[in-house]
Amino acid sequence: MASVNVVLVHGGFVDGSGWQGVYASLKRDGYGVGVVQHPTLSLEDDAAVTRRVVDGQDGPVVLVGHSYGGAVITEAGNDPNVAALVYIAAFAPDTGESVNTLIQGFPQDGPQPPILPPQDGFLFLDRRSSTMSFAGDVDADLAAFMADSQVGWGVDALGGVISEAAWRNKPSWYLVSTDDRMIPPAAQREMSARAGATVEEVAASHSLYVSQPEAVASVIKKAASAV
Repeated sequence: MASVNVVLVHGGFVDGSGWQGVYASLKRDGYGVGVVQHPTLSLEDDAAVTRRVVDGQDGPVVLVGHSYGGAVITEAGNDPNVAALVYIAAFAPDTGESVNTLIQGFPQDGPQPPILPPQDGFLFLDRRSSTMSFAGDVDADLAAFMADSQVGWGVDALGGVISEAAWRNKPSWYLVSTDDRMIPPAAQREMSARAGATVEEVAASHSLYVSQPEAVASVIKKAASAV
């Protein structure tokens, strides 16, 4: 049995169920796996929810975040039980930064995420175009379900500022999705280089954790074997 545990943290617009394929791959290899169901209302609360799951594991943890989940693990990853961080097409903000400040630095001449204006403090994706932008390589029926089962992403979560970036003190890995239309691949490469992460790339959409679970699990297992 693997002695390292893995905790999986989802991003905005979704819940933790999208990790099912990655979860299954890790469990087959004997890893203990926790899946965080955080409400994406505020970075502070989401980090607290994540720490509770981390602290519930029986040993060192590889903490994995997709998309906005990268900001969550950057904040929650300072927990002493966290041995390594894995970013899956994720935001990797530095101390004093937020998801909003990172987005402001993204190129404006590339594909733009189909995010609608805030509704009562929550963001949603335009269902008509979210399947291609968010889940372009996901099975069509599943991508349509993801579009119709969106979880509102609280605008306060995007503004949450990192108090201390965990990647400055913990080893990190980063999987870049080269066909990403939500977080530009160039921005992913810049963030991963700044964090000093071990980087791999895969031709995939932003929802690579759903469409290519084995590629995602492979990077996680490499991080686990290193710690």
